Amino acid sequence: MSLIDRELTLDTRHIAKHLPNTPQSSQLLKSEGSAHLFNDETTMVMVTQAIMAQGEFTGVVRGHERYGLYFDEPIGYRLSIDGSRIALSYGEMKVKGNKYHVIPRTKPS
Repeated sequence: MSLIDRELTLDTRHIAKHLPNTPQSSQLLKSEGSAHLFNDETTMVMVTQAIMAQGEFTGVVRGHERYGLYFDEPIGYRLSIDGSRIALSYGEMKVKGNKYHVIPRTKPS
């Protein structure tokens, strides 16, 4: 990513909670009442690559540098405990130190 002047590594602790039908996303849904999920792992990888290539810095929120990008098609959905879904078309990369992870959202944090 041209906006970041250091090497980044994927923070693998956050992958499973943003993918559908994983124990981690189910736990997040139970504890928080909702979960932001990518359509699938392929979409998550595509979003990561697109943000690294074209993303915009949106600021520092709660100790994380934020980078994001809007997509023409939904990249995921917000699943509520009642089963309702909201389509998500914004990808956000959170960076802390040299670790990053991506999250589907409706808009920047």
